[in-house]
Amino acid sequence: MTSAGTVGMDQQWVFGGVDSHADTIHVAVVTDNSGHLADAEFPTTTAGYTAALAFLGAHGDVIAIGVEGTASYGTGFTRAARATDLTVIEVNRPDRAERRRNGKSDPIDAYAAARAALSGRASSAPKDETVTGIRALHNAARSTVKARTAAINQIGHILVSAPDAIRDRYRALRGKTLIDTLARQRPHGDAVHTAVLAALKSLARRVQALTGELTAALDGVVSTHNPGLRAAYGVGPDTAAQLLITAGGNPDRLRTEASFAALCGVAPVPASSGKTNRHRLSRGGDRAANAALYRIALVRMASDARTREYVARQTAAGRTKKEIIRLLKRAIAREVFRYLTTTVTVPGIADLRPLRRSKNITLTTVAEHFGVWPAVISCVERGTPRDDNLAGAYREWLTAT
Repeated sequence: MTSAGTVGMDQQWVFGGVDSHADTIHVAVVTDNSGHLADAEFPTTTAGYTAALAFLGAHGDVIAIGVEGTASYGTGFTRAARATDLTVIEVNRPDRAERRRNGKSDPIDAYAAARAALSGRASSAPKDETVTGIRALHNAARSTVKARTAAINQIGHILVSAPDAIRDRYRALRGKTLIDTLARQRPHGDAVHTAVLAALKSLARRVQALTGELTAALDGVVSTHNPGLRAAYGVGPDTAAQLLITAGGNPDRLRTEASFAALCGVAPVPASSGKTNRHRLSRGGDRAANAALYRIALVRMASDARTREYVARQTAAGRTKKEIIRLLKRAIAREVFRYLTTTVTVPGIADLRPLRRSKNITLTTVAEHFGVWPAVISCVERGTPRDDNLAGAYREWLTAT
């Protein structure tokens, strides 16, 4: 007769734990009643991962493996373990109180990861690799924006202390006009003027090269991965990429929309005591995802009719702007959760421009009919940004015309 903690006479159920680093991983094994069995260190190579999995299997039937850093240093081991059909559980590092109580070392952290997988304290599946490309493009795009901003700031600083002739020539120019003009100019004059103009031209060309770099690629990958999320009002390529990175590519990680709201730091936290009954703003969760929801809320408050009506009602009810934004972020999190966990069909727009041209109708005529600027109709035809309600009405009008 097999006992509850064994499989057969010699094989027992065990749980693994992995503390991952750049060059090594530390692997620990515990029994199903949390007894320590063994631990060892392995290199972060293909051979090292194979040896680590063999080490775990030698101690029993591996039920699950808790891994710290499944999306960073633990990615390689996670990939190898999943390839052998082992269950991997994402483990957060212990909190500070637990670290102060138990100490800090690779074996301690590895055993803690194993116990977290055993106890159920950690239960989230790791993010799958479908968002790896999105994460890489998103990180590159963020660094590109920082580099572009730094170059623009350098141009401003150089112009402040440039010779008067250069300052007077470019004083009235701003933004893209300034950048384009500096990129076209030919340095001339004495040594000082030539050096300053050469520096300004080099920086302006750098700004031009960085402007729009990676944005199109990121937009294409995000739109292919989740067209419904990308088509939502106020969701741009950067915002959609951040939300996909936060959620991961596998929607089974998100059990409820309330848990996703907590993950994004927009779930209200109870803060009641005695006669006080209230909630406070969550300061936890992924702050980058929280910022993404904030940007969506600002866009909708500025240009979405339904959101503007909602803001007007809440303002009349006595709520402040901060309170209204908190409510909007929570509602947007609910909407984003639906896009992340269900397949949303996005209406096509590729037929609009050919249909209009086949009927010899100009953008101005369409714009006058709908009471908008021609540029708005052009954006609808290109889907930048999308407006499916206007696109539907536009298509019906074209068909009936």
